[in-house]
Amino acid sequence: MATIDVIVFIGYVLTIVGIGLWVSRDKKGHQKNAEDYFLAGKSLPWWAIGASLIAANISAEQIIGMSGSGFAVGLAIASYEWMAAITLLIVGKFLLPIFIEKKLYTIPEFIEKRFNTTLKTILAIFWIALFVFVNLTTVMFLGAKALDTIWGTGDGSLLLIALIGLALIAAAYSIYGGLSAVAWTDVVQVVLLVLGGLVTTIIALDHVTPAGGVVNGLVHIYDVAGNKFDMILDRSNPEFQNLPGIAVLIGGMWVANLYYWGFNQYIIQRTLAAKSLKESQKGILFAAFLKLIIPLIVVIPGIIAYVMYTQPAGTAEISGVVDAFTKEGGGTDNDNAYPWLISVFVTPGFKGLVVAALAAAIVSSMASMLNSIATIFTMDIYKPYFNKWATDKRTVNVGRITAGVALVIAVLIAPQLSSVPQVFQFIQEYTGLVSPGILAVFVMGLFWKKTTTKAAIVGVLSSIVVALLLKVPVLGLPFLDQMFYTLIITIVIIAGVSLTTNPEDDDPKAIHLTASTFKTESIFNIGAYVVLIITVFLYALFW
Repeated sequence: MATIDVIVFIGYVLTIVGIGLWVSRDKKGHQKNAEDYFLAGKSLPWWAIGASLIAANISAEQIIGMSGSGFAVGLAIASYEWMAAITLLIVGKFLLPIFIEKKLYTIPEFIEKRFNTTLKTILAIFWIALFVFVNLTTVMFLGAKALDTIWGTGDGSLLLIALIGLALIAAAYSIYGGLSAVAWTDVVQVVLLVLGGLVTTIIALDHVTPAGGVVNGLVHIYDVAGNKFDMILDRSNPEFQNLPGIAVLIGGMWVANLYYWGFNQYIIQRTLAAKSLKESQKGILFAAFLKLIIPLIVVIPGIIAYVMYTQPAGTAEISGVVDAFTKEGGGTDNDNAYPWLISVFVTPGFKGLVVAALAAAIVSSMASMLNSIATIFTMDIYKPYFNKWATDKRTVNVGRITAGVALVIAVLIAPQLSSVPQVFQFIQEYTGLVSPGILAVFVMGLFWKKTTTKAAIVGVLSSIVVALLLKVPVLGLPFLDQMFYTLIITIVIIAGVSLTTNPEDDDPKAIHLTASTFKTESIFNIGAYVVLIITVFLYALFW
């Protein structure tokens, strides 16, 4: 990288760390307590919540992994983004009012209030393992891989250095400052990642054809790779197993999105830190609008790289493109799409900005995950089982130590992912082993008063068995279909066990809801209708 790029990148690192440390400093006469560290003192405004939601979500698995899936699949992978916009509205309307009314620190804490401590502990352990061994690890690996490609030769020689560097940046402010540092730095990071993503897309489009021009490039990739713009895949498409046609809209995609946006600690945690429910709902709405533009900066670059790789007529000839996407021993390296575009086409100065944006996406997600791992372990495992009377100072210190240990584990495991072809799909598939059962427990616990604790425990444990059985190759089920069927079967199991074990009409811990619980402001309602209309238009356009 040129000197100017190094200066820009170092400036980004110093700015983010500086902001994180400044906003998380102990105020005069006020020592940081558990609410300050884990929930930012419940002081976040809507725009910080919305920005932080997107910064936590858009990380290496989106920018690198989803661009790789854009290379392999095309725009159909954008369903994760556009359907997420609708999912966010559902979360804001039907879930946040309950969670905020219960004054939760963690999602497992709700399980304890609705069911019991045993189930809460089971799920807390599930989430910690998932965050450390799947989410945090993959984010770090993809980010380090991208930096290795951009700064080095892409042969893995800088992989470990990049892993350690990313870990140190995230640790520098998030472990000390907690959610407050994470959320406020996310405001800067989301601006940077959107700006950097747009710069990459525009520059890449300008280089697709010999004549140049962004509009020419967009028209060209649509003309020569029209099948990559199909949102709904048919059975003849080799990627049908990953995105099974219309079932994406009415099946397993809802399981993935509702679980992720509604019951995922490192996502939902910033909404629990809002000044008020209305502020939190406005933040959710803001995030929904941002989700609609994300495919432009994460999927389109993958399609551009695919066109350059396949070299259809009228495409600019790029030397070394075939080698850039060919793995040692054969096979196509889909996940190299985004970093390759940056390394080849983005000019000095802009490259520093784009790399900083990429690092912002990675670091913000890492910081969010670390804070959530610390929150769940401290509040749901350490405090109830090891030190019920822990002081705020002790609780915060345990959270910091937990985050540090998780970071070290992720650094050690991350290099093992080098053999995975599409890391974004890897995350979705393995998260899908536990997410249907957890979603079933929450949905039934929230909205069906007869749901019992025994039924919830049987349901969540049996769901893993069901998910594994549905993965048997002879069935040939796409993993999204596996998730949908697992959810339905688990709901049936929970209902069956509840009806046979509950002597009362309603479970004693049932949630009692009224119409007023779900009443929302006119600004949320109008914004929600706009998001729905835009989403329907996009699907109609690219069906």
